Amino acid sequence: MKLLELYRRNRPEFFRIVRYLIVGGWNTLFGVGLYTLVYELWGTRTNYLGWAVAVNILAITNAYLCYKFFVFRTKGNYLREYLKCCTVYGAGALLGMGGLFLLVSGAGMNPVWANFLLTGITVVLSYFGHRYFSFRRRREHE
Repeated sequence: MKLLELYRRNRPEFFRIVRYLIVGGWNTLFGVGLYTLVYELWGTRTNYLGWAVAVNILAITNAYLCYKFFVFRTKGNYLREYLKCCTVYGAGALLGMGGLFLLVSGAGMNPVWANFLLTGITVVLSYFGHRYFSFRRRREHE
């Protein structure tokens, strides 16, 4: 669907997508930046996958708070939404870490560049998971 057409037909959805892209950009910078920082500080002396786990936990929590209050603007259901958000991001994180292992250990790619690539893929996939699972309003699935 064209963006202008979406804007004309469904402005709330259009602006939700814009807010999602803003938060997705922020969370991508947050996660990639934090991973790059810890990798540069300690990654060459420790396991890069261990740092990926720690950074993903922080990035998931950051994303949840931003999506809940800025993008989807849902009320209540904090624990349920957080757990659903963790499920969506956890699946993405597992996919990302598996991809990180394949790209770094299998293909010899630099861990930071591999993380950039995989983060871009998971940002796109996570929109659908959050829109239709994590922050789905009750009336949307009835």
